[in-house]
Amino acid sequence: MTAGGGGPGVFLVAVNGQIESGEFPGFDDLYCKFCFVYGQDWVPTAGLEEGISQITSKSDVSPTTLIWNFPIEITFKSTNPSGWPQIVISVYGPDFFGNDVVRGYGAVHVPFTPGRHKRTIAMFVPESTSRLQKFTSWFTGRRPEFTDPKVVAQGEGREVTRVRSQGFVTISFNVVTKDIKKLGYDVSPTDMQTPCMPITEGIHKY
Repeated sequence: MTAGGGGPGVFLVAVNGQIESGEFPGFDDLYCKFCFVYGQDWVPTAGLEEGISQITSKSDVSPTTLIWNFPIEITFKSTNPSGWPQIVISVYGPDFFGNDVVRGYGAVHVPFTPGRHKRTIAMFVPESTSRLQKFTSWFTGRRPEFTDPKVVAQGEGREVTRVRSQGFVTISFNVVTKDIKKLGYDVSPTDMQTPCMPITEGIHKY
């Protein structure tokens, strides 16, 4: 098996879909950012690795749901399924003072099997660890947030971060793969319960 640019050691994963909607009780006028996180053997060959949506508001039609329908589209090539791509979502909106603050972080793996999929991600926000920090955050309007949202998809050091659940985001995926079976990896839908691929990074629960 070779690992050349277009040789038999390479497989492709094409992803398109939408960040469809979010539910964040008590918040409105929110927008979202996305970025993909993936292993060192993966290379994007087309599409966008990151993006930012429009601001959306709740309506009479959907009084509890924020509708973005923001498109995502990217194609990867890789020689190794380890480090399978994850999409990281960050949601922002105005606070009482009109400052943009984070309203939720979340991440989910791109589905392993070809076809159409829908995922609902439980979002979270970092918490201040002391009363003084909480008061300072409230007084200055600066909430704790990650300098790099990609840390959401990584396990190292995350256990020291105190977080609080806040909201949900729903994403739809259309996944097409090419040449994965030629490399000996079976990603047929019947294997979803016990995937044969040696995925080393799991989806982290907070």
